Amino acid sequence: MALRQILHHPDPRLRVKAEPVTVFDADLGTLVDDMLETMYDAPGIGLAATQINVHQRVVVIDVSRDGSAPMHFINPRILTRDGEEEMEEGCLSVPGIFETVRRADRITLAYQDRDGNALEMAADGLLAVCIQHEIDHLDGKLFVDYLSQLKQSRIRKKLEKEQRLAG
Repeated sequence: MALRQILHHPDPRLRVKAEPVTVFDADLGTLVDDMLETMYDAPGIGLAATQINVHQRVVVIDVSRDGSAPMHFINPRILTRDGEEEMEEGCLSVPGIFETVRRADRITLAYQDRDGNALEMAADGLLAVCIQHEIDHLDGKLFVDYLSQLKQSRIRKKLEKEQRLAG
């Protein structure tokens, strides 16, 4: 396994829409493993392939407190949404920024595993919010897109300044 570099907002590559996975092979398994290692190292609870500049519909998530429940979703699609949840979100691609976002509280998800098997699952609470957040990445959308224009502008300027100072 290898760590991958996480792109940071406002990098335009974060806005690229991911393509469906069509080949289920050892390279896909390596990508999933690398994404999990990168997510845990960051540390985070979710990572989309788009965030590491791989534009395939692959997501990894682990919402357990101890990193004991890794999950992966290939070609995830939300089938149903129900209820409403407001939760503070952060993002590995928008470091140090946390804002409240409104999303569905319960979802039903269709996806494939790393072998290409078609699966469905229901999720609620933090897991449902995390899945929606990561699927947004696959569609070129960030959680800050749900915020006011003023907040988006402030966040962008703050991150650009931090990148200049670090660079």
